Amino acid sequence: MTLQQLKYYIAIVEHGSINAAARNLYSSQSNLSTAIKDLEEEFGLTFFERSNRGISLTNDGTEFLAYARQIIEQSDLIHQHFTKDKQTPLRLAVSSQHYAFCVQAFIKTIEEFKDNAYEFILRETRTYEIIDTVSNFSSDIGVLYLDEDNKKVLERSFNDAQLSFKTLFLAQPHVFVGINHPLAKKKKLKPKDLADYPRYSFEQGTDSSLYFSEEPLSKLPTKQKIIMSDRGTLTDLLTDYNGYTISTGVRSTEMLSNIVPIPLEVDIKMVVGYLIHQDRTPSGLSLSYIENLKKIIKENATVHEYVGDKVL
Repeated sequence: MTLQQLKYYIAIVEHGSINAAARNLYSSQSNLSTAIKDLEEEFGLTFFERSNRGISLTNDGTEFLAYARQIIEQSDLIHQHFTKDKQTPLRLAVSSQHYAFCVQAFIKTIEEFKDNAYEFILRETRTYEIIDTVSNFSSDIGVLYLDEDNKKVLERSFNDAQLSFKTLFLAQPHVFVGINHPLAKKKKLKPKDLADYPRYSFEQGTDSSLYFSEEPLSKLPTKQKIIMSDRGTLTDLLTDYNGYTISTGVRSTEMLSNIVPIPLEVDIKMVVGYLIHQDRTPSGLSLSYIENLKKIIKENATVHEYVGDKVL
């Protein structure tokens, strides 16, 4: 076993395929394939399963990955401590639902470490992929929400993936509409008030279900549904068309002047938190990102109950 083999292995997991890893490492596919084959033969293990969706880690592969990352991280620390003319790049990867506060915390973390060599990755992505990327160590942290409707299913997924969920804050669901929307002047809304307007939702792909939806109250009846995959499109739709979406009430910067969050009168609370792998101790960089998340969230007026790290 060599450090290079372990680096190849980690790269394949992070990039999702041998082809993509080879391109990013400026190496040949045969080099990476041989490295993985030699590792599997050395330990008598099978690391990957292949399907129409690509490669996925076996149980042995997931366990081996945790050890491989620890070895590489320790190697990097040695180089960083004893090599004065080089900087080992710091790495932070975050997967999240489409929350502006995750982007803001990401930017603050970049600013804090601007004098270091680093590789920072932010993935605004689907719920299933958040769980998957933290499970296979492609991401250090995942940010998503729970409520009464999805809690049991998602917590089962977390347990199966060996993930822990840590609460960041509780929020009353809010309806987001443009400032010219007929409902924009309302102080509060009831679900029945939304019946005549299109609902905007983020696309969840082949794993779409009510439980993996990014928006609460997925069972709420609606005549029209518009699905998109990025926050920019959502902002444009809310600004220029009389539809709505339901979220935490925390607005992004581009929404401040054109979009209104209105409290929705329902009994449920959104519990927004972060996922970490049970077999991995958060790095100092991950902890800095989490602290920046907490600071931004705590300052927001629409967050009514800040509960720190208490688990739901």
